[in-house]
Amino acid sequence: MTTTKQGRLTGYAHGGGCACKIPPGELEAVVAGLWGGPGEAERDLIVGLDDGDDAAVVRIGPDRAVVSTADFFTPVVDDAYDWGRIAAANALSDVYAMGGTPIVAINLLAWPRDLLPMELAAEVLRGGLDVARGAGCPVAGGHSVDDPEPKYGMAVTGLVDPARLLRNDAGRPGVPLTLTKPLGLGVLNSRHKSTGEPFPQAVATMTTLNRDAAEAAVAAGAVCATDVTGFGLLGHLHKLARASGVTAFVDSSAVSYLDGARAALADGFVSGGTRRNLEWVRPHLAADGVSEDELLLLADAQTSGGLLVAGEVPGYPVIGELRAAEDGRTLVVV
Repeated sequence: MTTTKQGRLTGYAHGGGCACKIPPGELEAVVAGLWGGPGEAERDLIVGLDDGDDAAVVRIGPDRAVVSTADFFTPVVDDAYDWGRIAAANALSDVYAMGGTPIVAINLLAWPRDLLPMELAAEVLRGGLDVARGAGCPVAGGHSVDDPEPKYGMAVTGLVDPARLLRNDAGRPGVPLTLTKPLGLGVLNSRHKSTGEPFPQAVATMTTLNRDAAEAAVAAGAVCATDVTGFGLLGHLHKLARASGVTAFVDSSAVSYLDGARAALADGFVSGGTRRNLEWVRPHLAADGVSEDELLLLADAQTSGGLLVAGEVPGYPVIGELRAAEDGRTLVVV
């Protein structure tokens, strides 16, 4: 744990990790007027703003496209090095979620230089560099600002074959749903922020790259995927089902959780972001007989979560399936 003489690192953040995202409903309202259909400048844009996918994709040749993304957030753990690792893995995940390979990253750093020592900032950057190196992705500079609230992440550029692209609007009825990491990161991170109690199982999950899962999904012939981050499983699945014109069925008993997640929920460590996620999807959700606690866990705001793949991915659990759209619902949980 990084404890400065001024206090714990997470104490400088109003929220933690991807739970500090702008609520999905508000965000969609903000960007709604920014997409008016393709023009001359967008003639090679394969994936843009229209379906809220994980990254932008631009064709640069018959069998090659560039994947571009940026992701950053406030401290999710008190250890500066671990925060850097988590933020880097999370940023790289957007490229993997599109089926791509990251080729270069640049740092994005906001730091309260009059409040926290720059040596801590160096530890954050070291963590990000180590994870990027593990991904085979060089880090080439970046941008920093003096900010009263610390934030860190990366802008990442990748490459993908357009014929092997994973996107969130390509789901089809009859396809199983695979989730490649357990849930519960949000409630465990909330408990950590409140109490300082460490959860190494959460850090290990958040720093695990989605590279192997993405490669396995592409090799299995999947064409539809997203990653599960701040909008929770239900939020990201709602976006996928809506974009694909299908209804997603989730077997709640098939979803796995990190050790300690249910206890953290029972003790009340639920972020405001998680509650907003559930309220956002509730009008589109049928969940007769499923408890509110179970729904909160399914909506739990994840940080550097796993991939949600429309397709069966060897070695990872199937948690449901996509079916033909029915009754105006995008989500059914049993």
